[in-house]
Amino acid sequence: MTKDNVIIGLDIGSSNIRAVIAQDFSEEEILRVVGAGTIASAGIRQGMVVDIEEAAEAVNNAVEMAEKTARTSAETAVISVGGIEINLQESKGVVAVGRADGEVTDDDINRSIEAAQAISMPPNKEIIHVISKNYRLDEQERIKDPLGMNGVRLESNTLIIEGSSNHIKNLTKCVHQAGIKIDDMILGSLAATKAVLNKKQKELGVVLIDIGGGTTSLAVFEEGELAHVSVIPVGASHITNDIAIGLRTSIETAEKVKLKYGSIFPEEIGKKEEIDLFKLDSQEEGTVLRHHVVEIIEARMEEIFDLVNKELKSIGKAGLLPAGAVITGGGAKLPQMVEFAKESLGLPAQIGFPARLGGILDKVDDPSFATAIGLILWEKEQNFSKAGNFPMVKINMENVKGKVMKWIEKFLP
Repeated sequence: MTKDNVIIGLDIGSSNIRAVIAQDFSEEEILRVVGAGTIASAGIRQGMVVDIEEAAEAVNNAVEMAEKTARTSAETAVISVGGIEINLQESKGVVAVGRADGEVTDDDINRSIEAAQAISMPPNKEIIHVISKNYRLDEQERIKDPLGMNGVRLESNTLIIEGSSNHIKNLTKCVHQAGIKIDDMILGSLAATKAVLNKKQKELGVVLIDIGGGTTSLAVFEEGELAHVSVIPVGASHITNDIAIGLRTSIETAEKVKLKYGSIFPEEIGKKEEIDLFKLDSQEEGTVLRHHVVEIIEARMEEIFDLVNKELKSIGKAGLLPAGAVITGGGAKLPQMVEFAKESLGLPAQIGFPARLGGILDKVDDPSFATAIGLILWEKEQNFSKAGNFPMVKINMENVKGKVMKWIEKFLP
């Protein structure tokens, strides 16, 4: 297997780090998954690096696990970026069409997008993505792709996604320390949309809800355009912590209780049904009521979905997305999640499984792998997009890489 046709997606989450290696054959439409690895996170809290050494070791272990299955080594990867300090703002970029005959060229489009980046930004923020929503050419609005059209004044309507400079530096250093070079950084929720949402859903209006360990990320689409992204500082690991406190057990036992006996509707659980903790962990003893466990889960899930609804209300889309909610991430696997989401949001809901690829599907056919698979699909699209076919998201990586590498060099021997 040559390394030239290998794409690696590295999803660095608060609870788990997932590495997926895929092989790309240009003559085939779909990628072939050849390796996958999942390791419990270390040094990451709410999507942010808090211990570079621990995080680097966990990244290295996840990549090594994927490499053993794929029987190839990983040198570069596309990585996810998240954390609670993600901000979104709209921006416009206006330029004059360069050609005398008024025909819009690639250069005009690029200049308009660059002009949109001329915004005031706090010193601790970096631009992660510049997302082209649509364009205006003279008096004609909401143009998807102005290339080849004629006009005088071109205006790009963009969304600027910003992240913490320190987080990007720390994340880059930890991946670099694990021996991996970074091809691209993609916002985790946007990567997941690439794996689980289709064009029709984006046109109708849909929200992707990625319930991770330490955070829950949202991405809202309408009329084919990204309308909103946000990160909520509550995730599935908070449920585990609540259970551990409520039952006075270890985190490990609480996680086993959640996965084996978890549910969201207490009224459907018998009030006398018991859980024998010793059967889950020989270090534990006694029994607990399953009804009590489910009440704990319900309370935390109500909080998460109340916050999701608050975000949707802030953009005027609560209960108004015809394609509903698509739920991904490890938290999506809780029993009765779909029914709970429908009741809480007043929308259709479904679990978002990653796009069907070739290869070892049994390893990645899981909503928790949506981001890792999305990273791979994103990179394939970027690598093989035709000239003049502008991707929806333009990644400001050269600026980020330059600053980060200068910072990293201070620490290298």
